[in-house]
Amino acid sequence: MSSLPVPPAIAKIAPDGNLTPRQLRRFMIDMVKRRIKPGTGSSHEFMRRRTALNPWPDLRPFLEGIEWAIVGGVATRAYMPERMTKDLDIVVHHADGETVIKRLEAAGYKVASRLAVPGYLMLAPDGTELDVIFGRYPWLKEALKNTGKDPAGYPVVGLPYLVILKMEAQRPQDWADISRMLGWASESELDQVRAAVARYMPEDVEDLESLIFLGRKEQEFPPEEE
Repeated sequence: MSSLPVPPAIAKIAPDGNLTPRQLRRFMIDMVKRRIKPGTGSSHEFMRRRTALNPWPDLRPFLEGIEWAIVGGVATRAYMPERMTKDLDIVVHHADGETVIKRLEAAGYKVASRLAVPGYLMLAPDGTELDVIFGRYPWLKEALKNTGKDPAGYPVVGLPYLVILKMEAQRPQDWADISRMLGWASESELDQVRAAVARYMPEDVEDLESLIFLGRKEQEFPPEEE
């Protein structure tokens, strides 16, 4: 049991300090909205740049004929400037999970442990960590039928579904990723994201709009100093 005093701002929401994931996300969004200033410190050219400078294993030869896509931090490079992340995450249909593991083992990958969600952490021959998630999401079938490609040509989950995954997460980094991706997305892309969230996470539509707002503030130039 933590002996830390509960800050008043959090106690107003949860007197015991135990925020639910949704309460935590909304608390963080509200705090950022109060403090945000226009601009990112990065040029618009940089923010629109899409690169694949960080090398990741190419799983396409091993998973041919199986529906899969990259999710997590690596997938974000298809929708925002590339950032560092420690592992590669992929999602497959739950029914294909064991087949995927066997194919990867035949390619030299080793199972390291189970994940907190259905799936396994595997280690590539070069030591790269690979999380293989066995998905049962209601949107997964349509997502894996309509994957995009990142700058390396690897299959990535579409923006609407990546946003849904990251909205369900509890890490501030995931919410920051959403805001940045959506802040630089086109109106048609935003419409697709809004439709997916309204369908699969209707209780989080308000949070989505807040994250879009915060992302769009990055495009604004800060006021000139007087």
